[in-house]
Amino acid sequence: MAHDHKLEIFRGLVKFKSNTQKIWGVLIFLTLVTIVEVVLGIIKPASLMHNSFLGMKLLNWIFIILTLVKAYYISWDFMHLRDEKTSLRRSIVWTPIFLVVYLVFILLVEANYINDVFTNGFVTWNF
Repeated sequence: MAHDHKLEIFRGLVKFKSNTQKIWGVLIFLTLVTIVEVVLGIIKPASLMHNSFLGMKLLNWIFIILTLVKAYYISWDFMHLRDEKTSLRRSIVWTPIFLVVYLVFILLVEANYINDVFTNGFVTWNF
């Protein structure tokens, strides 16, 4: 590659970080997060399976959060958001996070309604 190194300024210190180091760092971080997800999916700790928060098991919340962390990190590195202005970074990152939170809210409300229909029979919405 023509640009083999990238200059980074971190707390007043100037250091060069090669693209190879960045790629390995991304690979290691994403691998560790994926390993945590897989291990939690295989083990399914009882404390996370039997406790719930906002109508969903804690284990599912951990999966959603770790998936959002991976998506954020992938966009941060591979879409080169690190080098963009703060307003552009926020608009690109916070919009999907808001939409995912909204989707989870809608799914929880609808799933709760369907659960009530299955357990109690027909339930009407009381507006």
